[in-house]
Amino acid sequence: MEAKLLHIPWLVSVLYSSIPLFWFAIHPFADFWRKMNRSPYLLLLPIWAAIIAALAWATWPWHSERPYSSPWMWVPAALLMFFGLRTYSRIRSGFGAHKLSGEAELRPREHAQELVTTGLHARMRHPIYIAHLLNLAGWAIGSGLIVSFVLLAISALGTFPLMVWIEEHELEKRFGQRFREYKARVPLIPLPFQRMSA
Repeated sequence: MEAKLLHIPWLVSVLYSSIPLFWFAIHPFADFWRKMNRSPYLLLLPIWAAIIAALAWATWPWHSERPYSSPWMWVPAALLMFFGLRTYSRIRSGFGAHKLSGEAELRPREHAQELVTTGLHARMRHPIYIAHLLNLAGWAIGSGLIVSFVLLAISALGTFPLMVWIEEHELEKRFGQRFREYKARVPLIPLPFQRMSA
């Protein structure tokens, strides 16, 4: 029974770690996707499904390997996931589903192009990535799965600095001086007790 339950954190880890890889199918080629007359997601969603399938296939041989097994590890894991989900919720309320999914960026003729600098984005530049890594870290710590820790490390290294550098370069190209001022004012990740400007 326990071995079957381990399928859940393994699958969640595969899904979460597919997001940065899916991101790399979107952002470096954003200009290409924007030129499509129909929704780019007609092609992007099958690409994402293929990424998930490839990750599942590649990690399956080690899907139940773990160096520890302790129900107490779900306590810090639950805290990380709580803050991750809470961050997602706060982003969605101020950011909007279209921006959160990337649709606003890929379909600029249908959605206003706005640089979001309010809500959590007034405190850190990439709260979505922080929420993503918090949730993935929670599943890794709680389950103890080696695969989850490896996928977490790959996701963290892919996100910081590579994804952030690519995205901020694109935002500066799109919003110019407004983004440069925002970047100078708002930290990448807020430090404890750091005072944030409004």
